[in-house]
Amino acid sequence: MKHFRKLSVPYFIWCIIFILIPLVLIILYAFTNGGNDVKTLNFTLDNFARIFDETYIKVFAKSLLLGVLTTAICFVMGYPLAYIISKQDDSIQDMLIMAVTIPTWINMVIRTYAWINLLSDNGIINGLLGLLGIDPVTMMYTNFSVVLGLVCNLVPFMIIPIHTSLRKMDPSLTEAAMDLGADPVQTFIRVIFKLSMPGVINGIIMVFLMAISSFVIPRLLGGGQFVLIGNLIEQQFVSVGDWNFGSAISTILAVLILIAMRLMKKMDASPMDEA
Repeated sequence: MKHFRKLSVPYFIWCIIFILIPLVLIILYAFTNGGNDVKTLNFTLDNFARIFDETYIKVFAKSLLLGVLTTAICFVMGYPLAYIISKQDDSIQDMLIMAVTIPTWINMVIRTYAWINLLSDNGIINGLLGLLGIDPVTMMYTNFSVVLGLVCNLVPFMIIPIHTSLRKMDPSLTEAAMDLGADPVQTFIRVIFKLSMPGVINGIIMVFLMAISSFVIPRLLGGGQFVLIGNLIEQQFVSVGDWNFGSAISTILAVLILIAMRLMKKMDASPMDEA
């Protein structure tokens, strides 16, 4: 046992240096002003009050809108795919889930640049349209390009938790529902979908939080006109140099993530486990 405790020491040191200390600094800067010099910091709530400025409210509203739209599309695409995968043999399911996760092994920036080559005015899609005699279509730097990039990058995070819930489901429950006179639609709504809700909630929360906090995809596919929460935080730290305001926004986002993690933990147990 002592040997394992010694092995865990580097892990705890790593967590303290790269997780705990940065988190403490972010909270410190969020509730203070005076720039980046720790010695000149003064306690204040002005950083949080600035969030209610009309300009930043529009950024939050735009982020929430695109986040909801991305999450809805990922759900509509992801649930049927997860359901189809869960109906296959175990070995086939493992292969299909690996196929779903393989794109996530590639760096997000590389995947986003691939979409630029496809969607740009002189890109592959417009080139194919030109061969068919169709005028080029402007797709870059629009809501369409940003949502498309977010969906393609985040849909695996919707499929996997839903598939996990469906895979753990006892097949005898659907058989019992059919024996009691339920038709396929009633069986799906009252049994399958209801029991898969923990995976649905987990997928929705993960996709939504990742969508509103993303900054690479909106910057590359949306251009400078798209400023979401992630872009705003990056600007405050990198371009503007206002660490205090950037930390305040980051703190709010971190609180939302903690609440979401708590909710996911509650939803992780299926209704049958609770029964």
